[in-house]
Amino acid sequence: MESISRISSMLETARDLTLEAAQSAGSTRGSSTRGTTKDLPFPQVKKLLDSRNDREILEGLRRVISMMYRSKPCLPFFSSIVKNVASPNIEVKKLVYIYLLHYAESEPDLALLSINTIQKSLTDQNPQVRALALRVMSGIRVPVISQIVSLGIKRGSGDMSPYVRKAAALAIPKCYRLDTNTLPQLLEVLSILLGDKQYYVVGSAVMAFLEVCPDRIDIVHKHYRGILRKLVDMDEWSQLATLRLMTVYARKCFPRRTQRVRKSGTKGFYGDEGSDEGDAVSREEVQLLDPDLELLLKACKSLLLSRNSAVIIAVVRCFLHLGTPEYTDSAIGPLVALLRSPQDVQHIALYNVVSVCLIRPEAFVTYASHFFVHAADAPQVWRLKLEILTLIFPYCGIHMKGIILSELEHFTRASDGEQVRESVRAVGRCAQNDSTASTRCLRLLLNQISSPDGNLVAESLTVIRHLIQQDPSSHTRTIVRLAKNLDTTTNPEARASIIWLVGEFAGVADEENIAPDVLRILAKGFANESEAAKLQIVLLAAKVYVHHLNRTLGADGASQLSQQTPDPSDPSGPSGRADGNGFRDGSFSSDDPNTSAEPVPPKPEHPIAILWKYILLLARYDTSYDLRDRTRLYKALLAVPSSTQLASLVLLAPKPVPHTPSPSESRKGLLLGSGSLVIGEEAGPHGLPGYEALPDWVQEGAEPDPKLRDEAGAKVEYGGKKSVPAGEMLDTALKQHGDGVKSNGVGMSNKHKTLDNWLAEGEEEEEESEETDDEGEEESGEEEETGKEEETSEGEESEDEEEHERLVK
Repeated sequence: MESISRISSMLETARDLTLEAAQSAGSTRGSSTRGTTKDLPFPQVKKLLDSRNDREILEGLRRVISMMYRSKPCLPFFSSIVKNVASPNIEVKKLVYIYLLHYAESEPDLALLSINTIQKSLTDQNPQVRALALRVMSGIRVPVISQIVSLGIKRGSGDMSPYVRKAAALAIPKCYRLDTNTLPQLLEVLSILLGDKQYYVVGSAVMAFLEVCPDRIDIVHKHYRGILRKLVDMDEWSQLATLRLMTVYARKCFPRRTQRVRKSGTKGFYGDEGSDEGDAVSREEVQLLDPDLELLLKACKSLLLSRNSAVIIAVVRCFLHLGTPEYTDSAIGPLVALLRSPQDVQHIALYNVVSVCLIRPEAFVTYASHFFVHAADAPQVWRLKLEILTLIFPYCGIHMKGIILSELEHFTRASDGEQVRESVRAVGRCAQNDSTASTRCLRLLLNQISSPDGNLVAESLTVIRHLIQQDPSSHTRTIVRLAKNLDTTTNPEARASIIWLVGEFAGVADEENIAPDVLRILAKGFANESEAAKLQIVLLAAKVYVHHLNRTLGADGASQLSQQTPDPSDPSGPSGRADGNGFRDGSFSSDDPNTSAEPVPPKPEHPIAILWKYILLLARYDTSYDLRDRTRLYKALLAVPSSTQLASLVLLAPKPVPHTPSPSESRKGLLLGSGSLVIGEEAGPHGLPGYEALPDWVQEGAEPDPKLRDEAGAKVEYGGKKSVPAGEMLDTALKQHGDGVKSNGVGMSNKHKTLDNWLAEGEEEEEESEETDDEGEEESGEEEETGKEEETSEGEESEDEEEHERLVK
């Protein structure tokens, strides 16, 4: 009968397997032909859920979960699904838990009915079931069960399975969001989990710590070194959380200490050469690292080989804000290697490269070839590459500088107008950052003036104007060359830039002053100029007229002064009633009524004054009210000779040398790896919501006691004794004990001992212990029995020797 029942059960199992295989094959065929699975009617699905067969329940749950993820109403099945939470089948439990997590907030009363069953699952023999039950119980967002969830987390934190302890760590933030009053109990559990021996439990505990209580660094003190030892084994998400925590912890617990040391390579020809002043100049400040901070930096160094780009950027952030320049330089290579990643990763990596390059540009010189622009690069990528090339340009050698300028010159002839403008601006920043290359950059830009592309000419002239303002005295001939291009230049901005530059050089010597002639030529076509050019023409006319007034007043000042001082010996003085020009004053009448004064011919007006009046008339009837307002301002300033000095201060004031910052200069203070760094100024003055900058270094003397980081109250010395496996300890003990020891009176090493030898040695040790006991008893006895005991001991020794010889044989 037993064999028949066994055969029938096997046949039933085979039948179920065949039905499942046929059903899965049919569903696969149906999905391949129809593309979607047809939903069963509600009564049929409910019948499957209410069945006593696990296979049918599982099929019904799969149908419901499929409908749920297609946003179809599945709430009517709640009661039928919840009663299956006590099923022993783990597959059924998983699907029921998924459904509960999705709909528990909609039906809190029905969800509470399943809490007792889920609590019972916390004591299941299967650790996977226990972890899943804890995860589901913390995921049911019903505030009433917060204390139950807290007790479940406390029980899970002491579970033997690390999988369950990890689930307990991940459940802590969920419980905290349910009820913030459970924080004291959760902190106790969190402190236990941070000291766990399993790295994946510690990683989850660190993530929970950052979400629940990121300011309670006192909990981290005693687990600091243990977390660092487990850092390399954690998963990528845990490593990111740990690095963020440790960066903040280091700023709050380790003061920044510096020391002045002599620069390398500053010693004279002789060793004792140099004065105290030279020593003071040649010294530099070097950061001193705390031993625990250095332990953090060394633990992070191995993460530079990570396959995750976010981990590499987090390590670079740690080195940049905590470590010395040597640590930062060691991370440059892995950071640049991210440029080989897909385009989206490459774009984010370039923002971080630019941020590091703003602080340490010299570290990227060896990787300059990685930042050359490729034809397939997206606009946001080649913009950042051009910026990096301009940042490292002053620190490159002569050969690399030439290559970079040739690269930029090539892209000034590109078909994309935006790329042309950015390339020209990059050339200007290169000349601004390195004065030795400004001549070549200026020559390169002057060659672009004759280009038919108006955007290129306008951008080139803007950059040329900035370069000329840095050293105006050496660019007089450059102004003449630019003025010759006014006949061919049609871009309004370009013409305005040239006219402004000519006006700045309107006060040079007469033989090199071309401003009046340029003004005369421009006045002919004033009506056809753009508004920007008209404004600059009026400004040029005002500057030329001010210089003319200053020269005229300066030449006539001495003569006017001498005319005001009378000379008594001069017959044409006051006694002669003549004016300063030799003509008689009309107020004094002559004695002879027939005599009359001859008319004085008027002096011819200077051409510059005539040109100034002509420009005023042209601007007076212009359609631009801005131009008319400015013209009236200049006319009022120059109408009265006494205001000439004020006009000179307004129009001829020295202009500050323009400085064009790097486009990413506004991102300099933002944290590496943050979203605010990528968004830039659009994120606002304080970054995106949730952005937190690094805290300042703690003041020396205000840091916590380093003894708090000692594990188990004992000080850990770096490079001290490490844990040795038991097998290695046994081998060491055998080597120390065995080589020179004799066994049973025969010189034999431990390497050649047999099992009999080991047994004989054990018996010998036991007999020796018995002998020592007998000797103690003999000493406490009478002196008369001493001889007999000695004979007995000799007999025993002879018997022992015979026994040893027999065992050896």
